[in-house]
Amino acid sequence: MCSSDMIKKIWVDEYGDSPLIATAIHAGHEIRRELLPLIALDEADRVREEDPYTDYFVKVVPTWLAATHSRFEVDLNRNREDAVYTSPEMAWGLHLWKHPPGDEMLERSREEYDAFYAELKLLLDRLTQHFKRIVVFDIHAYNFRREGPTAPPADQLTHPDVNVGTGTMDRVRCGHIVDRFIEDLGNYDFPGHHLDVRENVKFKGRRLAQWIHSNYPESTCVLSVEFKKFYMDEWTGVCDVEQTQALRDALQSTVPGILQELDKLK
Repeated sequence: MCSSDMIKKIWVDEYGDSPLIATAIHAGHEIRRELLPLIALDEADRVREEDPYTDYFVKVVPTWLAATHSRFEVDLNRNREDAVYTSPEMAWGLHLWKHPPGDEMLERSREEYDAFYAELKLLLDRLTQHFKRIVVFDIHAYNFRREGPTAPPADQLTHPDVNVGTGTMDRVRCGHIVDRFIEDLGNYDFPGHHLDVRENVKFKGRRLAQWIHSNYPESTCVLSVEFKKFYMDEWTGVCDVEQTQALRDALQSTVPGILQELDKLK
């Protein structure tokens, strides 16, 4: 096993004085140099399953962490033992590797995972000591044109513009936060329409949210926010600048309401 001081930091961060933080753990696209010759996926296939531009969305709050490296190197939203995709079944049927990485390479990826969660713990320890309650925006994006770039989009009934995952939280304790977020985001004057914002339709939140809620059960509420990739071409990775900016503005509009809800708990 390599020593911890050899592990490269695979995220960027910014720390501020606020009870709101945001993460974009699938925003990254970089791959560690030793793994590049082994990767079988081309750039487009990788980007399609990553969450481009979510690192832009997290900056609506003063404190944020965004991954710089791809989920195909290590997936920070899986359990540690499943954080490196070693079979197509773990990665949407995609054949990721020309040759499987060796045990030492796999362990280096898992140590990157450990380093991220260690940093997150230090941050949350500090914030939960300073503030009575904190809210985490766990920002993701999801595909809705999996049948191809020219095929019809997936049914809106089962693919809302914004899915708010709350499956790992104490809904009784955090429900007022969830309700206010959904209401404010849905009421935002988005260009051309109001956003279709619903709870736990496609995703309920995964490892990051579960880890935070388990380790900080009385002080944190994690909103696992999945934006449908209507703001970009999911097959090329090219964004619609106007839609992307509008989506960030819509997320920004929810901040005052969340802070008001937190103030009620003081």
